[in-house]
Amino acid sequence: MSENAHPRADAMDSLTTREILALMHGEDMRAVKAVQPALGPIADAIEQISARLRSGGRLHYFGAGTSGRLAALDAAECPSTFGVPPEMVQAHAAGDGEAEDDDRMGAADARQAGLGSRDAVVGISASGRTAYVLAAVGEARRAGALVVGLTCTPASPLAAAADIAIEVDAGPEVIAGSTRLKAGTAQKVTLNMISTGVFTRLGHTYRGRMVGVIPANAKLRGRASRMVRELTDRLPDDVDAALRDAGGNAKVAILMLRCGIDAAGARSRLSAAGGDLAVALGEKRVP
Repeated sequence: MSENAHPRADAMDSLTTREILALMHGEDMRAVKAVQPALGPIADAIEQISARLRSGGRLHYFGAGTSGRLAALDAAECPSTFGVPPEMVQAHAAGDGEAEDDDRMGAADARQAGLGSRDAVVGISASGRTAYVLAAVGEARRAGALVVGLTCTPASPLAAAADIAIEVDAGPEVIAGSTRLKAGTAQKVTLNMISTGVFTRLGHTYRGRMVGVIPANAKLRGRASRMVRELTDRLPDDVDAALRDAGGNAKVAILMLRCGIDAAGARSRLSAAGGDLAVALGEKRVP
């Protein structure tokens, strides 16, 4: 538990800097390993969230303090990584201090989000007792949304309130109560899995590549060009021409080169496949 003192707490002040770092590194590794027993519920969450988003829903994160900031980070990365609209993954973060205890704000933020039965909500709280988060997931349940609880404390109120409980017991922190450490590491790893798993299931990646990437700078334009070359085995000049005609859309360019069609035809085929490149290429069926 994050509030309990670490077994080596009484010796911390006498450790060398290198020894403190070794202790922290070892504990971070323990936090990552602690995610493994929760892979089952994480997989269930990914499948159910994917189904909601496939039907036109959205994914909402609710958290406070460190948990809220990690949620905001994950949500902010989704548009540039997967090429999805910013509103598809939204983070609602309460901040620190008394905001964590503000159940009225949690309920109000959830109502303002306009949650519905096609949406999915992930409530994130290391303790599993954060009032802001509990109030938000309560409103989500009343709206008929799927509720996933991500906590680092077993048998918490958040787990009890969730349709799917993801409980990652990372153990005591090196600095007791500092959940930005191991609990934060475990939460970040889990959120990485959720968002990556969901958008992989929805076809926003292809063969382990960011085919939905928005080529907003030189680095990303180079990445798009490299992906198209790798996935079509075409010459650089052909790839560059296809990407120009596709407006930088790697999925469209790949379809053009693999299927011998123009940009309009590729966009039409991709749209009919729900944006899933593998479906558009006939490599898998529509889910």
